[in-house]
Amino acid sequence: MKTITGLFDDYTDASSAVSALEATGVPSNDISIVSNNADDRHSTNGAATGAESGAGLGAVVGGAGGLLTGLGIMAIPGVGPVVAAGWLAATAVGAVAGAVAGGAAGGLIGALTGSGVSEDDANFYAEGVRRGGTLVTARVDDALAPEASAILKRSNWVDPAERKAAYNEQGWTRFDDTLDPYGPEQIEQERDRYRRPPTA
Repeated sequence: MKTITGLFDDYTDASSAVSALEATGVPSNDISIVSNNADDRHSTNGAATGAESGAGLGAVVGGAGGLLTGLGIMAIPGVGPVVAAGWLAATAVGAVAGAVAGGAAGGLIGALTGSGVSEDDANFYAEGVRRGGTLVTARVDDALAPEASAILKRSNWVDPAERKAAYNEQGWTRFDDTLDPYGPEQIEQERDRYRRPPTA
């Protein structure tokens, strides 16, 4: 099994990637999604949320089918509220049950590194979610890994090398859970920084 991971600026692109992975035969329980929810795009309709309790997942209705119907809300120090579903989210939540502040971020990074993602990349992905992004992670058979990677790339993923270089130019070196989470206005400014102009 290989872990294939992609960061997306737009939740819709990430959702399309999840659907495409499911359509290719990747089981929903082998796919995870973690998306910044600073804009409160997803609502719990009164359910207790991880953002309120500091850990755990509160129920929220997600997308059209498969994995996306099981989205929940949790809080990650330095990132703020996120919607999440799948094995990566469950691993991160398990790591923070009863943990001290900072454990949730450690849980996310730890879950990624534990699944074979390098520590450097795990820090980058956590920072990407902090800045408003959505992370899609899939565990796939070795033979399916090239196709799964191609699906994420076709779904308008963020090029990790380019974005990491852009973060480094701004002085970023690694995810820091003691920093304040980005608010909706900061996230929109971040998106504008990387938005490509439409092609003629």
